[in-house]
Amino acid sequence: MQAGRPTRSDALLALAVFCLMAAAVVTDAGPAGRAVVAYAFAAGFGALILASRRCPVGALAATAAGLVVYYSFDLPPVGLAAPVAAALYAAAYHGRPFTAAGIGAALLLVSVSFRLIEGDDVSYVLGIALGSDAVLMVAVIALGDATRSRRALRAQMASQAAAAADERRREAARQVDIERIRIARELHDTLGHTMSVITLQSAVAEEALDAGSAADARRAVTTIGDAARSAMSELRATLGTWLGRPGTREPPPGLDRLGALTDNVTRSGLPVDLKITGDVKGVPTVVGTTAYRVVQEALTNALRHAEASQVTVLVRAAATELNLEVRDDGRGAPNGRLIEPGHGLRGMTERVTLLGGTVHAGNVDGGGFRVQAHLPLKRAAR
Repeated sequence: MQAGRPTRSDALLALAVFCLMAAAVVTDAGPAGRAVVAYAFAAGFGALILASRRCPVGALAATAAGLVVYYSFDLPPVGLAAPVAAALYAAAYHGRPFTAAGIGAALLLVSVSFRLIEGDDVSYVLGIALGSDAVLMVAVIALGDATRSRRALRAQMASQAAAAADERRREAARQVDIERIRIARELHDTLGHTMSVITLQSAVAEEALDAGSAADARRAVTTIGDAARSAMSELRATLGTWLGRPGTREPPPGLDRLGALTDNVTRSGLPVDLKITGDVKGVPTVVGTTAYRVVQEALTNALRHAEASQVTVLVRAAATELNLEVRDDGRGAPNGRLIEPGHGLRGMTERVTLLGGTVHAGNVDGGGFRVQAHLPLKRAAR
């Protein structure tokens, strides 16, 4: 049952209560006036069944009181459990089983007392009548409480299932966002560096053509072509992975490709001195890829903003961490910060932070700008 307007089942139950009481009255109707009053009470008990959905405890109390009044008028016997069973069930279903049990017990006590006072057989009253009425009352109260518990459990399980489904949807959306951010970061790192090289080399080629130096122009164009092909290769691999195309995934760039990266920048007109110390062969792939991206972004910023004549890249592999330093001799940044702290610096910091490392970027005393990164290592046991 749910609180609210009576349903068809309530109407059928009310009709059943009226018919049961009417059948009992017919068997011992007596005078016509006595029968009319009994039928009126039967109709009233049925009406209380209709009210039990909206006010279960009130309907139960009214039914119990009505039974006491009914028997005080010496009307035909109709029993106890039948008129009050539905009201007991409704009270228990709506979370008041102890109230229903208390009212039922009080009603039994009043009934037994009246019967004994009127001289009914003690063994029948205490043995058969009391036992049957008590068992029926306990049964309907237990049924109402069990039904309430079962429906509450179903509602809780449905709510938990809906919450779990909602959480799965949120997690799926979060994973999609994470993947989009990762791909955007990869594209930024790759294309940002490549476009810086292409822009610089285009200017070199233009100056060489103006000066009549075909060899310098050819070298600049070759560097542009190499950078563009490398960027296209990484772009196809990244998009292929995003689209789920097999055979498009290439190994991510790592420490083994730092030499090619720095040589490319050197050919672009900004000399880079790369120094690697320590055993870098055992560096995990994810750490090596992160280190590569940090150096790539630092060199890109040097190409774009530093106006430097020399860049030094230091890579030191220790037992527990990988240390990176990219330092240029350029003009530095206002207030010691990058001129444009956009996606590059944020992406660099996010990559390193995910591995439990740290990044520091700022001006250097005496001129220039420096990016330092510390990446923890968890080497496999040998």
